[in-house]
Amino acid sequence: MKPAAESKAHSRMPVQSPAGWGRMRKKIWQSRYMYVFVLPGFLYFIIYKYVPLLGSVIAFKEYSPFQGFMDSPWVGWAHFARIFDNAEVVQVLINTLVLSFLQIAFAFPVPILLAVMLNEVRHERFKKLIQSIVYLPHFLSWVVVIGIVTIFLRSDGLINGILQAWFGMEPILFLQIPALFKPLLVLEVIWKESGWGTIIFLAALAGVNPELYEAAVVDGASRLRRIWHITLPAIRSTVVILLILRLGTVLDNGFEQVFLMLNPYVMEVGNVLDTYVYYKGILQSDFSFATAVGLFKSVVGLILVIGANRLAKRFGEEGIY
Repeated sequence: MKPAAESKAHSRMPVQSPAGWGRMRKKIWQSRYMYVFVLPGFLYFIIYKYVPLLGSVIAFKEYSPFQGFMDSPWVGWAHFARIFDNAEVVQVLINTLVLSFLQIAFAFPVPILLAVMLNEVRHERFKKLIQSIVYLPHFLSWVVVIGIVTIFLRSDGLINGILQAWFGMEPILFLQIPALFKPLLVLEVIWKESGWGTIIFLAALAGVNPELYEAAVVDGASRLRRIWHITLPAIRSTVVILLILRLGTVLDNGFEQVFLMLNPYVMEVGNVLDTYVYYKGILQSDFSFATAVGLFKSVVGLILVIGANRLAKRFGEEGIY
C-alpha cells in the first residue's frame, strides 16, 4: 500500500506545480513596485561586485593587456607564492593586521559607549542635538577629513602654532613621525565614523521594554547596574554580529584614508595591502600579482567570517547565518 501511496503523491506533483507557479507569479506581480525599488541595488551588486569576479582569473596567469584574458599564459599559484616569499609583502601584511586590530580594539567599542551614553540622556531635544553633531563627520569625505588633519598638524599648522606661541617649542612634524601614523589613523576613524555607528546600537536599544528600567529603579539598582544588566545585554547580539562582519574586513583598511596620509617618511609602517595593490597593479602594471593579493584578502576575510560566526554560535549567540 505504501508504494501505491507514494506513486499517487508523485503523480499529483505535476498537477499542483503549475498552480504553485501561478501563485508565485501573482505574488510577484502584487509586489512589483517593491521589486522595482530593489532592482537598482540588485543591479549594482551584479555589475560592480559579481561581474568583476570573472577578472580574478588573471591571478593565475601572467596577464598581458596585449594578449588579453584568454591568451595570457597560465602560471598557476606562482603569484600567490610571491605573497609569502616577498619580504615587502610580509611587512605590508603586518602593517595591515596591526592597523586593523588597533581599529577593532579602540575604534569599534566607541560607538557602543556613545550609544549607551546617548540612551541615558532623558532630555529629547538635547539628545537629538548631540546625535546630529556626532553624525555629521560621517558625511565628510576622507579628502576633507585628511585636509583638516593636515591643517592642524603640519609644521606651520594650528597645533604647532599654539605650541610655539604658548610654550616656545620648535615645530613638531607630526605627519612625518612613523610612530604617530597608526594612532592618527585610528583617531580619524573614531572621529568620523563613531557617531554613524551608534545608529544600529540605538535602534537595538529602542526595543528594550522601559518597564525593565522602572523595575530596576524600584529595586534600588544604580544607573551603572541598569546599564550592566539591562542595556548591555540588549545590544550584545548586535555587537557580536557587527564584530563578525568587521573581522571579515580585517585586511581591508580603506584605501582612500591611508593613501592620503602616506608620505615617504611613514611608508614603511603605513603601506597596507590596499595601497600596495595600487602601487603594484596600477603604477607598476603588475596586474596579476595585484589581483592575487586582492583575492587572497577576500579568501582570508571569508575564512575569518565563517570562523567567527561558528565561534559566536558555540557561545550561544545567533551569528549572521
